[in-house]
Amino acid sequence: MSRGKKLDIFIGAEIEDGWAEVASPRKTKISHEILEPQKHFLFFKKEKRNGKTVTLVGEFHLTQNDAETTLKTLKKKLGCGGTLKDGWMEFQGELKEKLRVLLIDENFRFKHGH
Repeated sequence: MSRGKKLDIFIGAEIEDGWAEVASPRKTKISHEILEPQKHFLFFKKEKRNGKTVTLVGEFHLTQNDAETTLKTLKKKLGCGGTLKDGWMEFQGELKEKLRVLLIDENFRFKHGH
């Protein structure tokens, strides 16, 4: 009883063929434009990570220092953990309604329907 043919993993390609690195574009664009809080149009995303809910809000166009202080005050008021990645603030838990109130108090605006 035969188990089939052995496959050659180098079919059609040679190691010396000069492989090209695939440069895939970033999923999000990092903007270096700084806006005032009144000119932001934020919206929410909800993701599951390791079975837990994470609330994302963004995209923020602030200096790194301003974004970190805003994140720190929000985390204190909400009593949760969070981080800042690619202009988006990520918070542990489902906090959409609480975040909306706190960010409106900080003069941020939201897209219609979010």
